[in-house]
Amino acid sequence: MTRIDQTFAQLKSQRRKAFVAYIMGGDPDLETSLAIMQGLPDAGVDVIELGVPFTDPMADGPTIQLAGQRALEAGQTLIKTLEMVRRFRLDNDTTPIVLMGYYNPIYNHGVDRFLDDAKAAGVDGLIVVDLPPEEDSELCLPAQAAGLNFIRLATPTTDARRLPKVLQNTSGFVYYVSITGITGAAAAQAADVGPEVARIKAETELPVIVGFGISTPDSAEAIATVADGCVVGSAIVKQIADGKPVAEVLDYVRSLSDGAHRG
Repeated sequence: MTRIDQTFAQLKSQRRKAFVAYIMGGDPDLETSLAIMQGLPDAGVDVIELGVPFTDPMADGPTIQLAGQRALEAGQTLIKTLEMVRRFRLDNDTTPIVLMGYYNPIYNHGVDRFLDDAKAAGVDGLIVVDLPPEEDSELCLPAQAAGLNFIRLATPTTDARRLPKVLQNTSGFVYYVSITGITGAAAAQAADVGPEVARIKAETELPVIVGFGISTPDSAEAIATVADGCVVGSAIVKQIADGKPVAEVLDYVRSLSDGAHRG
């Protein structure tokens, strides 16, 4: 079992919902980003999604696009993002870390080398948004063979014919995108999300975690009541973009995690 599998098994036994937080690696700089990352578990985060900055993030809205630009301008790379994971693991060997991003940096690094380096650093799973199931042999299957979860996204447009293909080689959890469009574009509505989560859970035993459009403790709680947990990304990244001190960013994260854990 990966740390992701262990965490969700523990949460299930405790009848608790998961709170997943996304930050962009290296935003606004490596040391500040690492300090925030190191504080996330004590702020109630169950799983950390760590973004790998990329020049053409097609699934992301302006907030995360700008975070990636800030990180790249500060010199962040895939190698430095893995170094963040290694440094995090010096003090925390339990909180799962999922790298989230795009295939180009991984392909450029070399798939086999990347998987070796990611596993050695302490990465537990991958979300690579521009690799569809038809390309599972590129990265998904090698990643799982290396002991990393490969987490797939389902969306409101993933119909009954497509869903089995999406779920086929997914592991860890299913990330349900609550809205059509890019990150940070609209607010998620529990009334709309609930039936979709139920539809996915009828096809898989994996936890279903909902992301996109969650920015307040109340919305985190509402979404968590109809899913196995929720992800917040853009709203946290905006706090960082606004120049909030690390402690204030973590206080905000704690308010969101408290909401999700009430769900």
